[in-house]
This record gives sequence, structure tokens and C-alpha cells, in this order.
Amino acid sequence: MFSSTTEYAIRAVIYIAEHESAGPVSAGDTAAALDAPVNYLAKTLHGLVRAGLLESTRGKGGGFRLVDPADTVSLLAVASVFDRIDERPRCLLGRPLCRDDQPCAMHERWKPLAEEFAAFLRETTVADLKSPTAMSPE
Repeated sequence: MFSSTTEYAIRAVIYIAEHESAGPVSAGDTAAALDAPVNYLAKTLHGLVRAGLLESTRGKGGGFRLVDPADTVSLLAVASVFDRIDERPRCLLGRPLCRDDQPCAMHERWKPLAEEFAAFLRETTVADLKSPTAMSPE
């Protein structure tokens, strides 16, 4: 449902939130923990900085932190940085005029699922997905 970049972004934001008590989290540590290419993940993290979800600090001891508390950052906010997430479901068959009064063959079955997915993204926060046993890096 998401692009690879969005999947990495969500995983990275959760990892950063889990380790926020230890200070800024480096792109290298995050990439190693997620088994992600460090250059690719660094670009993804900087995209989240430009979007205002993360802040970065350069130099020794630098890294990334959430701007806002994890319990106020929705998955929709993170996913929307890299993927077009519409509140209104798009037609799975790609038809420009697919709506309740002019439905495609899949409309009635897809609409409730798409609405539930959008609600999940809107209502689920980064804090909801943090591991209860997350430990700070040593």
C-alpha cells in the first residue's frame, strides 16, 4: 500500500521515537537497525525534516529527533510526505469519475476499506506503534 520510501520513513520515525530519551539518533544507527541503505535513509530522514516532522543536529552527537511528541504525530502525517494519501478513496480501476452516483465495478467493495485505511492512518500515532520494550542504544 505504501512506497518503499514511506515504509522506511514510518519505521525510521518509530525507531527514532523509541530511542529519543538517548538524544538525537544518527542516520547510520537508524539505517543499521532497519537494515536499510544509509544514504537512502538519510535522504528520507531529510525529507521528514523539510516536512517539519523531524529536526536534525549536525556534528558529533548529532542526529534526528521528533519535533512534536510521538503521541501527536499520526501515520498520515508521515506517509503523506512521500505518498499521495487521499482522504477520499481513489478508484482502483483508475477511472476519473468513480463516485457513489457513478461507481465502477469495485467501488462498493473498495470504498469502505479505503475509508477504514485512511481512518487508521489518521488515528494511529507513532507512540501507538512504539515497542513497549524499546531500549536506548548503549
